[in-house]
Amino acid sequence: MKTEIIISGFGGQGVLSMGKILAYSALMDNKEVTWMPAYGPEQRGGTANVTVIVSDDKISSPILSHFDIAIVLNQPSLEKFEPKLKPGGILIYDGYGIINPPTRKDITVYRIDAMDKAAEMKNGKVFNMIVLGGLLKVAPVVGTESVEKALRKTLPERHHNMIPLNMQAIEEGGKIITQG
Repeated sequence: MKTEIIISGFGGQGVLSMGKILAYSALMDNKEVTWMPAYGPEQRGGTANVTVIVSDDKISSPILSHFDIAIVLNQPSLEKFEPKLKPGGILIYDGYGIINPPTRKDITVYRIDAMDKAAEMKNGKVFNMIVLGGLLKVAPVVGTESVEKALRKTLPERHHNMIPLNMQAIEEGGKIITQG
């Protein structure tokens, strides 16, 4: 099985770190993986995206033009990547960042109100983990135990006290994602 994923949004939304945690989680699950970030010169506020491929077999190229799953966290990302989803693919969007929702009928669309949930949890930094939790609910490409191991690997040790909150955010994301 091979899953080709694009995650896209504004810089500062945790797009690249979400991709990195997903990639590390796949490694913990003994999968083949690529992680390829792309971002403009702006660190915060500019657009950023990351391509992650998770596969049981060797991956021939990290370069993709079409995706199985797109996670879009703002309107420009939706407009750019909705057309690049394969028929039958999955599109996940955050309700806060999208003005004109997806229109394609040959894909499965999920909405996750991650920004609202992060505010409810009183920590905007867990926004990306809420979205990741939504992804893992509808497309379990990696196990949650592997995500916890990946958080230990990717987060600086001084932030390991945040791992329980991040795992709670992943659980909450799985609860609030809805189809349509």
